[in-house]
Amino acid sequence: MEKIKENVAGIDIGAREVFVYVEGQGVKSFLTFTEDMEALKKYLISNGIKEVAMEATGVYWSILYEILEEAGIDVWLVDGRETSQVPGRKTDIKDCQWIQELHSCGLLKRCFVVRDDIKELRSYQRLRQDHIQSASMHINHMYKALIQMNIRLKETISQIHGVSGLKVIEAILKGERDNNVLLHLCDARIIKNKKSEVLKALNGKYTKAGLFALQQAYDAFNFYQKQIAQCDQEIEKIIHHMGNNSNDKDLSQKRKPIRHNKPEVKNLGANLLDIFEGKDATVISGITDYTWMQLLSETGVDLTRWHTQKHFTSWLGLAPGQHWSGKKKKNRRKQGRPKAGQIFREIAQSLINSKDVALGAYGRKLRAKKGPGKAIKAMARKLAEIYWKVMVKGMEYVENGVKKYEEQLLQKKRQSFIRLAKELNYQFVINEPVG
Repeated sequence: MEKIKENVAGIDIGAREVFVYVEGQGVKSFLTFTEDMEALKKYLISNGIKEVAMEATGVYWSILYEILEEAGIDVWLVDGRETSQVPGRKTDIKDCQWIQELHSCGLLKRCFVVRDDIKELRSYQRLRQDHIQSASMHINHMYKALIQMNIRLKETISQIHGVSGLKVIEAILKGERDNNVLLHLCDARIIKNKKSEVLKALNGKYTKAGLFALQQAYDAFNFYQKQIAQCDQEIEKIIHHMGNNSNDKDLSQKRKPIRHNKPEVKNLGANLLDIFEGKDATVISGITDYTWMQLLSETGVDLTRWHTQKHFTSWLGLAPGQHWSGKKKKNRRKQGRPKAGQIFREIAQSLINSKDVALGAYGRKLRAKKGPGKAIKAMARKLAEIYWKVMVKGMEYVENGVKKYEEQLLQKKRQSFIRLAKELNYQFVINEPVG
């Protein structure tokens, strides 16, 4: 293979050691302590290294990446799956040599790495998501503890971690056993519509073990709520810093409601509009300020690094993988699911049963033919393409609704029928409706 890059090095990084290969110098190892990484940096500089390629291994790469970048070395973070295609080279020493050889021949593609404020925002947002998942686990523990005592709140109150449910649980843990008192802690609508059901549901058999389990789950749930609130405070700081603290910006349109896991960030919509220079992603069906903030933390502000919407959807893992050999052409499932692609999938999942959105009708039509998995992926890809066009091209998106979509489908069917009639040499006559 012809080498097109000079003064490049290959690095294989692990939990305990980092192996570095500089051509003509052999392989050298360093420990993963900070002072050893500083020594690695000096070693590369002393050998005139200008570019370095290393695999994205867990989170081990991040500190070394920053140290080398600060020294002015161009660091290429690469996907480990691209370097492991040739068998017989699976040792740490051979890995760094192989990475250096591939990079010197220009055969590696660099991964997308967020920087500065986006990196900090991503850290807070991902940590917040972890806390939400942990809190949901303890919600299930509260369900289980209540059912063990045959208190069937789950069957009568939609969310026991809502305002009414938590008030009832708090009162039970404080020793209240009167069903009427517990009932009147619920919302007025629950009392009006489900009074008899709630009274029956609260008529359980309290046990010491069940109350202990409920207390443990309740305390753990509240702990994670405090952790989420602390993450929200840090997210608010970074969002206001990026958006020039747009607290008093007058929004011409009312923002979409955030129904689940709403972050306590003041003027979130106004600051996001300022960050994206007035481009509003919430005009797209299913995208709220919260999902927009999640996308910001994963993809950043500048989407022009993906030259077309096809490049963007491929990076998201939403494009079909091609596997063409001879006469056989198959779609190969891609490994891994980037978090940004998962966000678009979640939005698509929320839209597939919508009776007012054209994309929902498209998803239901596709689901009937190819199943829910492919329908969700196709919807997510369409959403990602629209998002790229709005953010990069400044496209104005307008939701025309299901009726408009059905009219377009009918028009396509009509055109297809006319074309088929011409091919079969049939005369096609359109009967105008009477009256």
